[in-house]
Amino acid sequence: MLDYPTLKIIWWLLVGVLLVGFAVMDGHDMGVGTLLPFVGKGDDERRVVINTVGPHWDGNQVWFITGGGAIFAAWPLVYATAFSGFYWAMMAVLWALFFRPVGFDYRSKIQNATWRNTWDWGLFIGGFIPPVIFGVAFGNLLQGVPFHFTGLLEPIYTGSFWQLLNPFALLAGVVSSALITMHGAVYLAHRTEGDIERRAQTAATWAAVVMVLGFVAAGLWLRFGGIQGYMITSPVDPAGLPDPLAKTVVRSADAWWLNYGRQPLIWLLPALGIGAALLAATLCRAGKTLTAFVMSSLSILGVIGTAGAAMFPFVMPSSTMPNASLTVWDSVSSHLTLTVMFWATMIFMPIIIFYTSWAYRVMRGKVTVAQIRANDHAAY
Repeated sequence: MLDYPTLKIIWWLLVGVLLVGFAVMDGHDMGVGTLLPFVGKGDDERRVVINTVGPHWDGNQVWFITGGGAIFAAWPLVYATAFSGFYWAMMAVLWALFFRPVGFDYRSKIQNATWRNTWDWGLFIGGFIPPVIFGVAFGNLLQGVPFHFTGLLEPIYTGSFWQLLNPFALLAGVVSSALITMHGAVYLAHRTEGDIERRAQTAATWAAVVMVLGFVAAGLWLRFGGIQGYMITSPVDPAGLPDPLAKTVVRSADAWWLNYGRQPLIWLLPALGIGAALLAATLCRAGKTLTAFVMSSLSILGVIGTAGAAMFPFVMPSSTMPNASLTVWDSVSSHLTLTVMFWATMIFMPIIIFYTSWAYRVMRGKVTVAQIRANDHAAY
């Protein structure tokens, strides 16, 4: 049996893998939805765009559900604190996501321009809003979230929804949205041809530029803009039972950079985020769209990994009661729970990956206007 400290690290990595998997798989669906009203000129072209993701989007949503479930089971204190503090933000994500199943299923049921255009913008909302809010959430985590615990470990959030929409968090939202839009544009270029492909290539280029500039600006802001990070100054027992109040935490302007000084190799993560995005845009314009998709996926890994590596071991810092900040060591479930979940993940995650790969292989190839017109009865 794996020991408790090792399982805590493994589950930090696995939650990261699930977040990256969600951003890569469901992210390109959302990116395509964001681009739908702009790259599709006319009903036939928009149906082409929708049909590139229509057969897969609901399967990709499994990553979102699995990620939320993993946080609930592995980090119950994080789940409880985040979903109470970010309640209205999470509700906004769910409201936006409601447009996706209804839009995909009902958009083409009626041959009416107003009806279809309305659902096109609904799909845009479902693709654009969630990445922005997820980015805003990450921006707030890097600054610290206003919460504290009572003596009974009841989380109390003292902020408001509007406090979440601060300038740095909004910049993080721009980075997230541009990253997902770039990823969706690359996928769209891979699955289409002609005018739609060219517009997707242009969108991928601009989104990559915005993402890289925003990512660099956010890093400089964190370093020189007065945002204080968090570090533990008291001894930590990695094998100890969860108790987020049994430590001492201080804030420091260079705290989020300490891990990069201790382990210089992790500088490869921000380099990957920037370099892979620029390569994705370049390869996409050159017509090497499959390789470009791999690069945009690696860029997602680099961007999310950059934030995770900077914050480690913190998961959800507290700005009002730093000692209550939730970390990898003190916000987890029991040893038995982490063990059972670990083996369940080792069994079921390969099955999910195999099935998803098979589904994409079966339905590979370009979606064209000619195909859409020849199959007017199709669901999308």
